[in-house]
Amino acid sequence: MKKIVLSITFLMISFTVFSQKNYEYKVVTSVESVVPMGLGRSRIIDAKDHAKVADFTTQRTNGKKSNQKSVKRNSAKVNNFEETKLLNFYSGVGINFQNIASNDALIASKINKLVDEGWELTFVTSGVESDAGKNDGKGLFITRYIFKKAK
Repeated sequence: MKKIVLSITFLMISFTVFSQKNYEYKVVTSVESVVPMGLGRSRIIDAKDHAKVADFTTQRTNGKKSNQKSVKRNSAKVNNFEETKLLNFYSGVGINFQNIASNDALIASKINKLVDEGWELTFVTSGVESDAGKNDGKGLFITRYIFKKAK
């Protein structure tokens, strides 16, 4: 009986240890222009470089920085990224539904490519910066697709 209990305990510990997965995450962003007359720029952006958040993070205590390193804002830029052109939501006469369908097809193609590479789509979040009034004429529809893959 002791051997059975010991064996079951060992198996449970083994499953717990070996079933814990470490994941790598990837964020892909689509930016779709909401600018009339097709004047905006719409893209899918996929960063190919990795950044370490600790290299660009400072901590403040009582309003004073307590991190010893000085971080320049421009050094946080990623230089290696993939940019896929999308169509704008608006054409000369208003919303262009063919452009929206075309963007959907391109975004689905990108998602399918990443899934084929072993990535799993885990979260999608979006937001809009829309026309702020009579003289604005600018806007963006941004969506972030968050993928994960076991290391």
